[in-house]
Order: sequence, then structure tokens, then C-alpha cells
Amino acid sequence: MNDKHTETSCWSTVRSKVAAHTNEMQQRPEKRYDHRERTFKFVNRRDDITLDDDPEILRTEMSCGHAVSPQSLTDWCQSLLDQGQYKFTCPALKHGGNQKCGKEWPYQEVRKLALLTDSEQRYFEETMATLAAANFHEYKSCPGCQSSVEREDSTNLSVHCTVCTAEMGRIYEFCWQCRRKWKGPAPRSDRCNNEGCINNDLDLLQTCSIAVLSEVQNMQCPSIRACPTCGQLIEHDKRGCKNIFCTRCRKEFCFVCLKLTPECLKTSTHFTPCSDGVAPRQTSIPTWKRN
Repeated sequence: MNDKHTETSCWSTVRSKVAAHTNEMQQRPEKRYDHRERTFKFVNRRDDITLDDDPEILRTEMSCGHAVSPQSLTDWCQSLLDQGQYKFTCPALKHGGNQKCGKEWPYQEVRKLALLTDSEQRYFEETMATLAAANFHEYKSCPGCQSSVEREDSTNLSVHCTVCTAEMGRIYEFCWQCRRKWKGPAPRSDRCNNEGCINNDLDLLQTCSIAVLSEVQNMQCPSIRACPTCGQLIEHDKRGCKNIFCTRCRKEFCFVCLKLTPECLKTSTHFTPCSDGVAPRQTSIPTWKRN
């Protein structure tokens, strides 16, 4: 059986890359465009990501029409990678409104306009590949035989290994969450009966800090939410409106009430409290039904 990226190894790889790359970035001078560059469309307006309007900083126009500097573009795209998002989308608000742009920028465009160095290109491309594998492959290594096993039912943590079952002459199942031999009744979606079997993402949802959304009348809610469509964990940067665009499933939802944006906006706006108030901390992670 071909080797597959497992979710655990994917995320440990990403975390180590993030730490090393962040240290490297902190030691570099701020990027600036060269006004002699003729292939960029320079514009004389503020940065739509940082809202900085320093006239000494050259900015270029992205394919979506919003203005960026090479540093703001690099920092924003790196922050998306750090959050486990491998597609780059514009965070700026559409002209004359409160709706986020959300247009996806091709990597080739980001690479060019962010002035990515060789080391940054390697970091971006390797991290993007790792995250894509983690998002689209439900594979983990069996603790018994170390072969890659696909989880067919995303709501059941008890996973059947055909290799171990054949070798042992009896059914062998392991826990998708703690990766130990399954213990207790099945199917289950929360945990097995092994001591210490916990869902780290659920634990994070329960223990994350409170975010104050200053531009939404100082509303308070958990700083990390699971996308109600696909379950991707997303952290609000505490700036702008209450609605978040999920780059994994391409849906926009309200970070406060957890309704999809069109439903939320039936009774409120991007910058006003939700009619149903603040949704409590999530106790389960939605399963993404792609079909």
C-alpha cells in the first residue's frame, strides 16, 4: 500500500516549519517594491490588508483589485498557512460595503507580488502540499502494522485494519483519535475507553480565550470556532466584521452565532449583534459532507 500523509504527521510537520520560518522572517528587513519594476501595476492608495496609508510605501494591485505591499501580502498569506489554510484569499472589504472580498489569489500571483525569496517559496510550497494532504486524505497509520488505513465513516472513531485482521485471524480495530488498539463499545464519535483519549481540537474549542470584536459593538465570543460546514478550526483576528470566510469549504459564516452568513444577515448586519446572541462553545466538530 502506498504511503499516505497522516493527519498527525501533517500537523507536526506544519508546526515545526512554522516555528522555524517565523524565526527566519523576524530577522529580515521589511520588503519594498522597486519603482523601476515595469510588470507590476502600482497604485497610489492605502494598503487594503493593513489599512496603512504611508505615501513612502509602494503598493501594487492584486487580480481582485485590492492594493497590497509585498510585506503585507507575505504576512497575510503566511498567517493563512499558520492557521492550516493552503489557499490564499483576499481579506479586504469590497468597495463601498461591509462584505469581504474572499477572492482566491493563485499561488503564482502571490509568489510574484509578495516577492517571495527562494527559502520562502520552499516553505510556502511544502506547507501547502502538506496541508492539502491533511485536508483531503482520511488516512492514518495503524498502530499494529503501521500500514496506512483509510477511515470510511468520519463519524466513527473505531477503524478496522484489514491487514492486522488477516494476520491475527481476528478483527482488529484501533482508535482514530489516540491511535491505540480500540477499547470499549463501538461505534463512537467522541472517544474510546483508553485512558487519555481526547480530541485536541475539541479541547481547544473548550479552552481557547475570549475574543472581543471591537468593530461589532465589542461583542465577546470564543476566539476559535469550528466551521459549521466542514469543521475547519478558524481563529478570528479581532479586526473587521463578525463574518469569516472558510478557505477549506469556501463558505462564509458568522463567528458569533455560527450561522452561515446569508442566514445571519437576515436579522442583523456584519457589524451589529446577532438576533440569536452568541452561540456557546462548540462541543462537537461538524463533519464535512463533500458530496
